[in-house]
Amino acid sequence: MIIYCAGPIRGNLSYQESFKKIIEYVESSGHSVFTELSHKFSSTIPLTDKQIYKRDLKWIDGSKVMIAEASGPSLGVGFEISYAIFQRKLPVLVLYNSEVKQISAMIMGCDSPLLFVEKYQNDSDLKKIIKQFLIKHSQ
Repeated sequence: MIIYCAGPIRGNLSYQESFKKIIEYVESSGHSVFTELSHKFSSTIPLTDKQIYKRDLKWIDGSKVMIAEASGPSLGVGFEISYAIFQRKLPVLVLYNSEVKQISAMIMGCDSPLLFVEKYQNDSDLKKIIKQFLIKHSQ
């Protein structure tokens, strides 16, 4: 399955290691991952903001589901989540660390049946939650 993984690239990088672990776990489970941090898609030349925007939307368009790390605020991740749910009608798993007191009210208040928000404490939790989500949405 092709999965788009969203996470902080320029914004709050406090949980970027968790984002990298999400990518590694999804790839190690045999799925194809679209994300800027994947070693498969690293660019040797810097991309303009417009190129990044077009590339990321194309990646979301080509994905079956999205998994997002949302522990730290990121306008880009929020935009991608909204695009995936409301434009592309994709199931989206939003993960956030239990140390985070609160995440966006726009995420927590969203009642779309395509949005799944889960709190994790450690790498084991991440793997378990992701595995359950992928099993549910692989049919």
